[in-house]
Amino acid sequence: MPINITMPALSPTMEEGNLAKWLVKEGDTVKSGDVIAEIETDKATMEVEAVDEGVVAKLVVPAGTEGVKVNALIAILAADGEDVGAAASGGGASAPKAEAQPAKAESGASTSEAPAAAKAPAAPQGQAPAAAKTDGDKRVFSSPLARRLAKEAGLDLSAVTGTGPKGRVIKSDVEKAVAGGTGKAATAPSAAPTTAAAPAASAPKGMSDEQVLKNFADGSYDLVPHDGMRKTIAKRLQESKQTIPHFYVSVDCELDALLALRAQLNAAAPEKDGKPVYKLSVNDMVIKALALALRDVPDANVSWTETNMVKHKHADVGVAVSIPGGLITPIVRSAELKSLSAISNEMKDLGARAKGRKLKPDEYQGGTTAVSNMGMMGVKNFAAVVNPPHATILAIGAGEERVVVKKGEMKIANVMTVTLSTDHRAVDGALGAELLGAFKRYIENPMGMLV
Repeated sequence: MPINITMPALSPTMEEGNLAKWLVKEGDTVKSGDVIAEIETDKATMEVEAVDEGVVAKLVVPAGTEGVKVNALIAILAADGEDVGAAASGGGASAPKAEAQPAKAESGASTSEAPAAAKAPAAPQGQAPAAAKTDGDKRVFSSPLARRLAKEAGLDLSAVTGTGPKGRVIKSDVEKAVAGGTGKAATAPSAAPTTAAAPAASAPKGMSDEQVLKNFADGSYDLVPHDGMRKTIAKRLQESKQTIPHFYVSVDCELDALLALRAQLNAAAPEKDGKPVYKLSVNDMVIKALALALRDVPDANVSWTETNMVKHKHADVGVAVSIPGGLITPIVRSAELKSLSAISNEMKDLGARAKGRKLKPDEYQGGTTAVSNMGMMGVKNFAAVVNPPHATILAIGAGEERVVVKKGEMKIANVMTVTLSTDHRAVDGALGAELLGAFKRYIENPMGMLV
């Protein structure tokens, strides 16, 4: 009996992914545990292993396909002794119907095209997708999303030049026609003015392309489709601002003692293969100080739910890392229990793999708090947005020399401003101030982080 391989859910929140690469071809024999494909989520590229043994009878979804829904059929295996041809033609009957088109992703199309494509009837295997008919009964080959956008914009697809495979009209062709005012108008809409592109169902609502583009001269801009990461960031941060009552507390921390201790510890680092086994950064010490502060103020190490306050037993500190297209937040688990050198080496590894989109979901999902450090960019002061289910996030500004007054005398000291953003439902002002006070003590008396 044919064995169906479906798009796996690589994280609890994953709804769709991109089938980046097949590592097997039709006719190959695979065993349980063999890596057969690479799947791209919004934050990472992950390898998929075979669960069953058999011969690859058919690769249903080609490499490069975007927006493949979880549980959609992507390949068929022939079981031991089964005819491969029969398996290829007979598989898929019991598999969940693929909602993404099995055609190769179009050049210039965004991942938001896949959900729209899911609404159109799937074409028979091996045939071209069904094309829309115009008023003149001329068949125009186009993607489902292109047809929808053309209808909303009042365009006649027969007047739009297609740049997709075999002249197929794709999303970017319609957008160019809308922006350039080309394309013969179809029957005028009877309702209010239409918009060029409705936001994806799961994305935050905002101004339509038409509403935005009418403010700019033709040819003065390029349209860059949102990728999965950008849409996820937009959705989560809009939800955060709409649902979390943010409260902000700021404090200045003197860094001279911390910088001196950091220099001592780095100078004392043993070497291996001619290189020091660790090299501490200020950010490593910030992570440790925040983790210890949460240990000392456990009522702030919480998450809010509608029925309970979730009190965490450890300080799992997420650290915002900038990568092309957005941010990802790898997590240092139980940071209050780890040495500074362990935190430093772990962050170097997590940061490098984050930038290569090689993190596993459990390495960036969850956590109990987060650190966002823009000090290395010269930013003096800012407030970060709480990322649920966290109740706190600490924004770190640049350390700089400032004039401070000590015992009535002006002195020069290295000072950085930090701002704690809290979910006021879980961490109110007084508790936030207590947590920030504990953090300041560790930063200004850093020897406390070593005992």
